[in-house]
Amino acid sequence: MRILTSLSSSAAILLVAFGSHQLVQACQHHHGHGGDGDGHDNKQWTITPEELAELKELERKWGTDWSFSGITTFAHLKHVKCLTTPSEKFDIAIVGAPFDTATSYRPGARFGPRAIRQASSRQTSFRGFNPRASINPYASWATIIDCGDIPITPFDNAVALEQMSEAFVELGSRSAALGETEKGKGKGKRKPKLITLGGDHSLALPALRALRKVYGREVRVVHFDAHLDTWHPAKYPSAWPSTQSHFNHGSMFWLAGQEGLLSNSSPASNIHAGLRTRLSGTDPSDFVDDASQNWLRISADDIDDLGGPAGVIAAIMDQFDLNDPDPDPVYLSIDIDVLDPAFAPGTGTPEPGGWTTRELIRILRGLVDVLNVVGADVVEVSPAYQGRGEETALAAAQVVYEVLTGMVKRGLKNGFSEEKVKGGGVDKAHDEL
Repeated sequence: MRILTSLSSSAAILLVAFGSHQLVQACQHHHGHGGDGDGHDNKQWTITPEELAELKELERKWGTDWSFSGITTFAHLKHVKCLTTPSEKFDIAIVGAPFDTATSYRPGARFGPRAIRQASSRQTSFRGFNPRASINPYASWATIIDCGDIPITPFDNAVALEQMSEAFVELGSRSAALGETEKGKGKGKRKPKLITLGGDHSLALPALRALRKVYGREVRVVHFDAHLDTWHPAKYPSAWPSTQSHFNHGSMFWLAGQEGLLSNSSPASNIHAGLRTRLSGTDPSDFVDDASQNWLRISADDIDDLGGPAGVIAAIMDQFDLNDPDPDPVYLSIDIDVLDPAFAPGTGTPEPGGWTTRELIRILRGLVDVLNVVGADVVEVSPAYQGRGEETALAAAQVVYEVLTGMVKRGLKNGFSEEKVKGGGVDKAHDEL
């Protein structure tokens, strides 16, 4: 307690309120750059240089966790309850949606966000460099935080849908931590991007509702899944129909199309990848319905016929105009059951014959830093059905890492740089642990 008791009373209060790491950051930012009229930057911290040096020493000694220590957040990122902390700015947020009462087979995905965070423990900012992309997403221009979970009711799906819709709008409508780049001048304030940890796949509907509201235009979806998820609710026959039952993890993209959330222009189709589902009835009419909703299908078997992951990437990229100065916003929706059950058994509706984890990762790497990805989800992780080695959650955590990497790398291509970050008073050289 020697260092703590030597601080002035005001410095000690600040230390308790912020923690040594955040307080050192705030003080350095204030002394080095001055305030910009936003949030805490306007305050005059009553802390001496000597006290600041002592706080730095605390941070040096105790500010870094091992992969197996610390409170569990995704990749040891800073945790903030963002829904109740509107002053907290971020460029990319990890958000949990622990919801699974819209499943048709095995429940348990409400524990998916917790399992994915646990499986991300070996991801750290000091060892986060992705050699395949030549970037460390946790130590670049973007402020990335873990916003915790949306507190979703397990008792009423109509209320749950409303809660998720409002939460995604609330978070997605805020201004991003870093302002416009030179390339983005005149296009309005940047919006942050959300990566949602599911939860069952129905959460894609409220996420798309929010994106439609935030961006004011239809969104294109690249959907990795064993299943179509464009089924009309009547394809789930019941003698007891209800409007609430329409909202489920196999009909959410049908609902999104009905609500005008998705692109319905034939040159700008939405895309399924990894399909191998059984269909309804005695004919392929499900495929006909799917095509009428403006979806292109790439089956799991197509990876062989197209020449591997590179062929799948090419088939997807062929659907986009890469020279468009105003590219379509894209939502990546990744159901972990796109992987074969040998690699991801911990899921609600497993289907044999899927892709390997390596194949999915290779495909994602070819897409995320090229397409205008405005949001993503990784869903249907049900840890109760995985093995003791956490193979399903590990795969999901790696997928999130690859999506993060692509988002940050695309930001560099669009004008963000380490120099811009430092010049703007945002210190990203620190360890996020």
